[in-house]
Amino acid sequence: MRRWEKNIRKVVPYVPGEQPKEVNIIKLNTNENPYPPSPQVMAAINELDAQLLRAYPDPKVEKLVSAIADYFNLRNEQVFVGVGSDDVLAMAFMTFFNSDKAILFPDITYSFYDVWADLFDIPYQKIPLNEAFEIIKEDYLIDNGGIIFPNPNAPTGIAMPLDEVEAIIKNNRDVIVIVDEAYIDFGAQTALSLIEKYDNLVVVQTFSKSRSMAGIRIGYALGNPLLIKYLNDIKYSYNSYTMNYPAIELGVRAIADEDYFRATIAKVMEVREWTKQELIKLGFVFGNSQANFIFAKHGECAAQDIYEALRKERIYVRYFAKARINNYLRITIGTRAEMEVLIERLGKIVR
Repeated sequence: MRRWEKNIRKVVPYVPGEQPKEVNIIKLNTNENPYPPSPQVMAAINELDAQLLRAYPDPKVEKLVSAIADYFNLRNEQVFVGVGSDDVLAMAFMTFFNSDKAILFPDITYSFYDVWADLFDIPYQKIPLNEAFEIIKEDYLIDNGGIIFPNPNAPTGIAMPLDEVEAIIKNNRDVIVIVDEAYIDFGAQTALSLIEKYDNLVVVQTFSKSRSMAGIRIGYALGNPLLIKYLNDIKYSYNSYTMNYPAIELGVRAIADEDYFRATIAKVMEVREWTKQELIKLGFVFGNSQANFIFAKHGECAAQDIYEALRKERIYVRYFAKARINNYLRITIGTRAEMEVLIERLGKIVR
């Protein structure tokens, strides 16, 4: 080791899903929405003011914050906006998880959590899911420095009932509880109704999945004004201009088009339920996903073999070579036509 290396922070980085460069593929590996953003978003692109591209954007992101607050019937001071929910969550880790006690999150969950914890020197404890890959609320009723979990969970897609989510929050009033709701719009029940009741709750959502805007990078946190103030204090101390002008304008248009939003998530959910039935016919087993993906294993064929066979067919799904889940595939829900091709190819692979 070079002498200067001893002073370099080293972490094992998060590994994002593959972004293949080929054309004419079926890409079901990164939980992107298969449908385009709202037509209002596309129209707004041509209306962007070129003069404003030369200027710094509003550091308070007031236009988008107001739009989100109005949508959820909240006050502006209850909304924090960042560059995708990853940015929001990283800020939340820095802001809220500063105890000497370990924070808690599931052992099978979004794999950025332990990366952030290592990066920011936050002690943590992974709480095992049960054999059905469910979060057990009683397991989180122990001494801790904070709690974070997705609902629905990723990569399993399994959602917790709201009363169980509330039980975790209610019994951990002396720490911050973050509910990561990246996939909430696909059938689960949000914890937003609890933020007025519990001042230790932060709910994080994103435009990436249900609003088809992963390429624009918009995420947001909702909570009581004091928690949002603390988040903004960290943001202004780290990077005041996290959200760019086009993202602000397009985000406002996206959240205004409720009809398109509802129609799009309805299509994703309809295709998801159809895909579940077809996978069962092929011998796959999985939990009841309430997200825009299915986390499945086959009764006889190894997941890695299926994954590699699908790649040869130019179909990309996600495979995790990790303990407990190394025989599962996470399959993003595409269009009906894409899923029909997937099912047809799977039928040949697992026969």
